[in-house]
Amino acid sequence: MQIQTVHDPEARITEILERCFTLSRQTSIPSPEELPQGFRGTIGHFPVYFPEEIAYAAGLLPVNVLGGGNRLEMRMADARMGSFVCSICRSTTELALNGTLSTLEGFVTHPICDAAKHLAGIWSRNLPDQMSQILYLPQNVNSRGATRYIRDEYWRLRADLEKRIGEPISDDAIRAAIRVYNENRRLLRELYQIRRDTPWKLDLVECYLLIRARSRMPCAEHNILLKEAIGAIAERRRAAQDKPRVVFLGGFCEQPPLEMLETIEDSCFVVDDDLLIGLRWLTEDVAEIGDPLWALAVAYVERSAASPVQHDANKTKEGYLMAMLKESKADAAILTAAKFCEPGLDEQLAWSKHLDPLGIPYLVLEFEEKMTSFEQMAMQVETFAESLLFALA
Repeated sequence: MQIQTVHDPEARITEILERCFTLSRQTSIPSPEELPQGFRGTIGHFPVYFPEEIAYAAGLLPVNVLGGGNRLEMRMADARMGSFVCSICRSTTELALNGTLSTLEGFVTHPICDAAKHLAGIWSRNLPDQMSQILYLPQNVNSRGATRYIRDEYWRLRADLEKRIGEPISDDAIRAAIRVYNENRRLLRELYQIRRDTPWKLDLVECYLLIRARSRMPCAEHNILLKEAIGAIAERRRAAQDKPRVVFLGGFCEQPPLEMLETIEDSCFVVDDDLLIGLRWLTEDVAEIGDPLWALAVAYVERSAASPVQHDANKTKEGYLMAMLKESKADAAILTAAKFCEPGLDEQLAWSKHLDPLGIPYLVLEFEEKMTSFEQMAMQVETFAESLLFALA
């Protein structure tokens, strides 16, 4: 893939972002004829985290199913789910039932909440030809047997994928996939370093679109895209603006609408976030030698991001929030939660109770992927930003 067609960095990044935006609006799955070279099918997975390297080694394109956005009309999902279930679970079910996801070889969900783990049952009843699985990653990773348990779960996933494709998945193929994903992890870390150091060079929405593109393309191709983008961003000549620096939390599963992110960045520099955390869950490189499944399991336990859907005594709710604020030199936090999301709402309460006595400013917001009106939110964010600038003056 070659994206660069002009020398002007702004034109180059615009060209890249236009492609990423198109991919972000795409809910359909590539047909067998549309698959990238070297891939034999697609495997869908639900947020938050899925070991894409195993599917990639099998020649299955991993597709992160992130719901239907705010343009999908619910027609069939409401007959299978209550209206009190979060929007991403309902819209993902709608995509399954209306045939949008019919070309997937399978779909893997996780027990991150009651609603998410029940997607597998809905899938198996309504799409019996697809492989339907729950990947039981532990919520508590501090137990002595956590690494071995995760490795065994990855082995089970590998065996199920081997049955689906009709041939074994070699350790060498998984190690090769790990190398590709390690490069991706390094590039994503570089992208976020730009956000922390010079946020005026890379907007929140731009960074989000660049990362989300991986949910619809092979990781190796995404690496090329990121290298092109980072090179263009480095050459940008943008003046710094007088905006407060904030961190954004609450986008770990259901994704907020792009319009919401644009509303926030109109008034603030968002210098760190947990958006699409499943695509950058492993914070350091995975070992490229030895048993690849064990290496992935070790990385999950010892070198992974924090999230409301995982209990880790080494990464407390309050601890990772304070670390984000410190490392990004943020002035405040925007604490969001998806509507009806129990893990997110629980975390939001814990964060606010921790920040109050410390006197650290924060703004609480609620969202759902199908939101279409942002006027009231814009007023809240603008007022919050002005109060921060006044306090910092």
